[in-house]
Amino acid sequence: MAMLTRLLVKRGAITETRLVERPLPALADGEILAQVGDFALTANNISYALTGDSLGYWQFFPEDAEWGVVPVWGHAEVIESRCAEVPVGTRFWGYLPMASHLVLTPGRANERGFIDAVAHRAALPAVYNQYTRTEQDPPALAAMANARSLLFPLFTTSYLIADYFADNALFGAEQIVIGSASSKTGFATAHFLKTVSPTPRTVIGLTSPGNLAFTEGLGLFDRVIAYDAVASLDPAVPSGYVDMSGDGAVLRAVHEHFTDNLKVSVGVGATHWDAPRPQEALPGAQPAFFFAPAQIAKRDAEWGAGVLMGKANLANIAFVRALGDGLRITEHRGPAAVAARYDDMVFNRTPPTEGLILNFASGV
Repeated sequence: MAMLTRLLVKRGAITETRLVERPLPALADGEILAQVGDFALTANNISYALTGDSLGYWQFFPEDAEWGVVPVWGHAEVIESRCAEVPVGTRFWGYLPMASHLVLTPGRANERGFIDAVAHRAALPAVYNQYTRTEQDPPALAAMANARSLLFPLFTTSYLIADYFADNALFGAEQIVIGSASSKTGFATAHFLKTVSPTPRTVIGLTSPGNLAFTEGLGLFDRVIAYDAVASLDPAVPSGYVDMSGDGAVLRAVHEHFTDNLKVSVGVGATHWDAPRPQEALPGAQPAFFFAPAQIAKRDAEWGAGVLMGKANLANIAFVRALGDGLRITEHRGPAAVAARYDDMVFNRTPPTEGLILNFASGV
């Protein structure tokens, strides 16, 4: 008998997990049951867990007050339907729970896709509630199914960061410093900053000593330095900081080095999520978290719905092609493997050269 399996993460201690099994739910009118297929696990998903309460990520696939389900990006297929517009066999890509199955309530369904119109997601950012049918994907997109789950959400965030900087004339910065530059979101931000207008004069990557060679080898930064070499940068240059690491000591070092010449400080991820962050005000521009849906909403109002995301999608395809074989994708199957790979990611044991594609089904 098929069962619903979920990986639960303790909301107040994201290193604690447990696998739970339950009977598959009975459907109400208008609902579909989908089997989750291949999905990606990245440091971005750890950021979802870390900010689950403050930014609402636990609300998408709710569990209870103590435990939550981390959202992921991946593929799924409808195996039972009580919604005529989305029949059994429909395949789609989008925002999924870290689970073997999910129930959705399709709304605004057409040949391109649908939204989840369930009541508890109505107030959540629309970009996460949209599901794209994949049966008619163009060959270029179909050929990069794993990369779509693994890289597109990260690269889209990077593209939106670059657009945000360009939209604000780089906040007056001449150079942009990126923390955790070896992360996929970090190095993609470096790439997209060079493609928007205005472009910064210099893009500098900060990384750990062990990742220096990898990050330099990408060829996407003008300069790559270790975290403890922040003092080697010219403090007189008007600068911006994009903080992918969430490391409070690095954040403080950057602010205290540039002081009033730090024109903007944007927090994006938390690859060093367990590092303490400063509680007091820092010199220079005060750190602010970048919330991608807000930039999407702004551009949708200015340019028309979907225009920005269409640009990002085309840019993602081009960047994935340019990267070529620079990323090793490994596939892991079964609930125990999913739990083990989550542990690797949350404890920072996954190298930047590896991309994880997971599936709760064993032997597929």
